[in-house]
Amino acid sequence: MSSNGALARRWVGAVTAGLLAVSMTACATSERDAGGEGGGTFVFGAAGAPKNFDPIFNDDGESFRPARQMYDTLITYKQGTTELEPGLATSWESTPDGKTWTFTLREGVTFHDGTALDAEAVCANFDRWFQMKGAAAQSQMIYYGDVFEGFQTNEGDASGEPVYKSCTAQDPTTAVLSLNQFKGAFPAAFGLTSFSISSPTAMQQYDANAVTQSGDSFTYPAYATEHPTGTGPFKFESYDKAANTITLVRNDQYWGEPAKLDRLIFKVIPDENARKQELAAGTIDGYDYPSPADYGTLKDQGHQVLIRDPFSILYLGINTKNTPELRDIRVRQAIAHAVDRDSLVRTKMPEGSAVADEFVPPTVAGYTPDVQKYPYAPEKAKQLLAEAGAQNMTLDFYYPTEITRPYMPNPADLFSAMAANLEAVGITVNPVARPWNGGYKDDVQKAGSHDLHMLGWTGDYNDAGNFVGTFFGREKAEFGPQDPAMFADLAKADAIPDPAGHAAAYEQANKNIMSTYLPAVPILTTGPAIVVRENVQGLIPSPLTDERFVTVSKN
Repeated sequence: MSSNGALARRWVGAVTAGLLAVSMTACATSERDAGGEGGGTFVFGAAGAPKNFDPIFNDDGESFRPARQMYDTLITYKQGTTELEPGLATSWESTPDGKTWTFTLREGVTFHDGTALDAEAVCANFDRWFQMKGAAAQSQMIYYGDVFEGFQTNEGDASGEPVYKSCTAQDPTTAVLSLNQFKGAFPAAFGLTSFSISSPTAMQQYDANAVTQSGDSFTYPAYATEHPTGTGPFKFESYDKAANTITLVRNDQYWGEPAKLDRLIFKVIPDENARKQELAAGTIDGYDYPSPADYGTLKDQGHQVLIRDPFSILYLGINTKNTPELRDIRVRQAIAHAVDRDSLVRTKMPEGSAVADEFVPPTVAGYTPDVQKYPYAPEKAKQLLAEAGAQNMTLDFYYPTEITRPYMPNPADLFSAMAANLEAVGITVNPVARPWNGGYKDDVQKAGSHDLHMLGWTGDYNDAGNFVGTFFGREKAEFGPQDPAMFADLAKADAIPDPAGHAAAYEQANKNIMSTYLPAVPILTTGPAIVVRENVQGLIPSPLTDERFVTVSKN
């Protein structure tokens, strides 16, 4: 994991890294030409099919996994950490107010179609996102909406004030990005897969912006489905929907050290037991999110269970809209004291998990140990319920089915344990199970028809706003009416460019969230595993689930 100072560095110089990458490329190429180790095919068992292959129109891990291998971002994350390092930009810097970012680009980089990477190509991507037309297309740009907040012309549900202002190609290797306001997400958010840089030539040739909607279904253009074109170490070859396989091939003109593999195949296998069986049979070389209950068996079979460093938060959400008692903070505090989080971590979660006392992991600037804590105390919970006159509550507790999340490997087990804790202090629990993509997210996040629910977040980058800002930065149906002062706390923290002031403001916001607002109960932080066969080398587990297969080989 990275240190808290990693994000705080607003000025980064890394020209040496670019020179080193060139020298490593030459060495790797000569070794492969001389018959050195490498080559072959790696088959990864994917849990689901990608929506498409255009990063800007995606927001889920199964879509991002192949995209990360084909594209690069201006800034990237050092493998195995949340630290920033050069990507397509060898260095970057901002003005003191954080509104102007200057990127120095690598020279000699080409897209898979032969188009040269230069500042005009970079600006074409930023302008494309900002100028995107159509409610359908804008609705699919989830990360852009979260980070940049608004478009040149908002359509459909888009309504934010744009953070982006303009991009200027100062010269072929210098792109200058102007923002209307500072955001604490930067510079780390420049490394998000959604903000990968695409070939302007390919985007124009294959009508990249032509997204249409029919009911709940979306149709994506040829660029996103057949011709994704980045600068990454692998190139798109095919997507065989009948065989459920996505095939990528090595990019021998990659600017960095070329991939050791000849081919990288993602085989879509929705059932976890089927993935486990195919790993045992040797028809796949790895898969993600194995059940913690299977760790021992997988290791006994000789496989490598690679556990990521914790960078996620599971919380018990509380909706104050439907049940008046939940608007009393004493009742929310009682719920917090009622849940035996230590037991959940010991009995329901994989190794490396820990109790969360707040909504930010300890490695993020803005975390503070000095928050109000709610240790397991059933008698204290009963006392608080009595003081609030809420001894006879019945609460609709929603939990998801047909899903495994990094922070929630078995939702039914976690629900059962927490429901038993609540029943023990006198709260009657009405269980409501909903399929993750068949009612749960809509009921919880849009309709707000629940009282309690389980959700969480695996961080995308190392900034407190990526956690508490995502959770509580604006009015959400999943929590019901909330205190505007909480929104103000978070907005104030996010708007401070000075790293020390930024972190201090988030520390204070976290204190207020846990003592004054308590819109939910932080439960635990965890790092899920990824498993590969014993003959696989070079896969580095990422706390961001941002694994790159460029370093992978098989012996």
